[in-house]
Amino acid sequence: MDPPALGALLVLAGLLLLSGRCGGVPSLYTIDAVALTLLPGPTVPSGTPVTLSCSVSVSHDSARGLMHVFRFTRFDALVHAVNSTAAEARLRLQPARATDSGDYECQVEVKEKGRRSEVQRLTVTGLQTPVFTLSAGVVYEGGELAASCSAAQEKGALLFQFFQRQAGGAASLLKQAISEGNRSEARLVLREVGDRDMFCNYSIPMASHAGSSNSSNTLHVLVKALFISPVMEVLPSTSVFEGDVVEVSCKVVKAPGSVDVYLNKGGKVLKRGAVVLSHRLTVGAGDGGEYVCKAEHGAAQKETYQTIRVKELFSRPVLSLEPLEVFEGELMRLSCVIDSYSPERVVIENMRFSVYKNQQLLVPAASYSAIALPSQNGNYSCRAEADSQGRPLAKESAALVVQAKVPVSVPVLSVVGGRLVVGRPFALRCHSDSGSLPITYTLHGPRRPAQTREVHWAGDEAVFNTSSVLRRADLLLFLCHAQNNELSAALTSAGQELLLTTEVIEPVSRPVLTLVPNGASVSEGQDLMLNCSVQRGTLPVTFTWFTSGRTGPLFFQTLQGHAGTYTIAAVARGRSGGYYCEGSNPANEVKRSFTVVVGIQMAGWKKGLMAVMCVLLLLAAVLAVLHKRGLLRRRGKTLSVKPASTQSIGLTAAVESRPVNVTPGVMGKSVWSEHVSGSDTDEQNSVVSPEEAEPQHTEDTTSDPSRGPVKKGTDAVYSEVRKSKQGVPEEPADGGSVEYAQLNNDSGRNSGHRNSGHRSSGDLNNGLQGGGTVPPDSVDDIDELNNTEGATEPEVCGPDTQGPDC
Repeated sequence: MDPPALGALLVLAGLLLLSGRCGGVPSLYTIDAVALTLLPGPTVPSGTPVTLSCSVSVSHDSARGLMHVFRFTRFDALVHAVNSTAAEARLRLQPARATDSGDYECQVEVKEKGRRSEVQRLTVTGLQTPVFTLSAGVVYEGGELAASCSAAQEKGALLFQFFQRQAGGAASLLKQAISEGNRSEARLVLREVGDRDMFCNYSIPMASHAGSSNSSNTLHVLVKALFISPVMEVLPSTSVFEGDVVEVSCKVVKAPGSVDVYLNKGGKVLKRGAVVLSHRLTVGAGDGGEYVCKAEHGAAQKETYQTIRVKELFSRPVLSLEPLEVFEGELMRLSCVIDSYSPERVVIENMRFSVYKNQQLLVPAASYSAIALPSQNGNYSCRAEADSQGRPLAKESAALVVQAKVPVSVPVLSVVGGRLVVGRPFALRCHSDSGSLPITYTLHGPRRPAQTREVHWAGDEAVFNTSSVLRRADLLLFLCHAQNNELSAALTSAGQELLLTTEVIEPVSRPVLTLVPNGASVSEGQDLMLNCSVQRGTLPVTFTWFTSGRTGPLFFQTLQGHAGTYTIAAVARGRSGGYYCEGSNPANEVKRSFTVVVGIQMAGWKKGLMAVMCVLLLLAAVLAVLHKRGLLRRRGKTLSVKPASTQSIGLTAAVESRPVNVTPGVMGKSVWSEHVSGSDTDEQNSVVSPEEAEPQHTEDTTSDPSRGPVKKGTDAVYSEVRKSKQGVPEEPADGGSVEYAQLNNDSGRNSGHRNSGHRSSGDLNNGLQGGGTVPPDSVDDIDELNNTEGATEPEVCGPDTQGPDC
């Protein structure tokens, strides 16, 4: 926008703002009060001028007045509106009528603000007396009059009422109507004959306090009797035979003017005429009944009644079929008969009959016979004719539908679902492909009562619930009979067809679990075969193997056979326990075998190894016992024996006060034994601890000084002999060490093994056995033996030993 245009726009805006200020439009204002006044007062008689004055008081900050909008309402409906700068507005009611009564209110609006006055109730009392007029003063009974009732000075909606008052009676309301104006017109029907006075009044529905107006002027009306009752005549009589001609006439005598006459029967107008009419008809059996003659003059009506009775010459023919239910291929017969006739008018021999099919003449006779075929089906009827006084009369029968029934076909017996399980209940369906309904089906089965089902409509089936069969061949014993004609034999189904069309499932028998090898002779490392078999059952069969203590199956397989095998390769000893199998087939019935307990034996090489270990353990135990019994004990003297490798034997013996038994030759060493207490039991023998059993190194003072000490366990075995009495070892004469040996060999054994060798040793043994003390020279001999080089080890006599000393 260019600068000159922008400047002009700013100047115009300033002028408008200035003009607004100059116009005196205040920026601050408030409505103080609004008052409504009724003049001359709130209650006035009808016809009085009334003024409603509405005043308002507004405070504002300008010297100029404000524009006020005044609205007058009655019952919240707008009556009058005024726009004025004055502080008062008026509504004039000149004159006020009862319809002006109501609750008035004034509302004043100033700019965006508004305020209402208090409600003022105006009551206008009194109503105008209406004016009543009639179109005529004389009328016939049932005639109509045009009436008018008006109140010229009233306004608004008015309710007008029209009354009549007969001589000496009370007024009765004839009619009432609501009019939006001050006038109402109505059509009044006067039905009762006589004189009467008529008048009207009105009321205001919206001003119920005003009540009803005074009654209008009264007009006198004469209602004359109307003699238009028709005269009715039936010729030749009111009782006739069918086929007779009857004439009915209706007329009004001395009609007062235009009169309409009607002949009616059963609500149907047969004929209409002016003042008089005549109607001729040939009556039939259905023409009897009540006839009405009615005369109308304006709104007035008069009626006359006559009843005509018609006798039948003969009854309506009836066409019948024999038999009632005909089947295709059977003989059917149609017959046309009448139940009654009038012999005074009809000769039965002269009557004529004919049979029709589909409205076409079939035979001119009272009967018709034929073989029932599909081509014979159709709608049949018959006709009977007779003459009465030279006039023919014909009647037709009702239509008869002939539909030959179809014989039932051979039924077919089948299992519902096409499958059954041996041992379980099942359902059988018996059905015929053709045959008219209803059809009765009867089921016969082995070892059960017969069952019957009747099929009445299409889509229905004969289904029989039956108990189980024990074997497949039992199906041959089921039979089904179908019949829809009592006069013919029932047709029977064939059990062979049921057997051929049914899938028969036989549940599996109880499985048998066998083991290869036998469960009691299974060794670890062998292959264990678990064979599960059933004797009977429909294939395929599913075999499942289980073991106790384990969740879930070991293995399963589905086979086209009655046996299955599960192999456990290189069975371990941990696989011992109970085994069983289950069998199932499409019958969905699981059978379980008995549980077979399997004990896995140890492998042979393990047994041999254990046997060797047992022998070794036993030998070790024996050696331990022998060693335990052969422990060295401290005695009064020390006895030393060297092995053969040393080529010298050192023997030191202590002299005891009791006999000592010595038995050499155990484990290649010389062993000396003695009984401490002299008894045969070993429990009294002294037991030496393992520490004491250890051989101790002892220097042999009698040996060669140049030789070193004897090594433990190899060069020499040192024994220590304890003294039995004092328990204190005797010191040797040469000051050397003394060792004690306790020899625990039995006396019996000692007697069987005699030591043979050097003399000194034998002398020592003899001395010990004698229970005496070893002499000193014997001890010297022993020392000499110990020091002798190249001495041989003494021989041990046994069962297999032969020598010069044994």
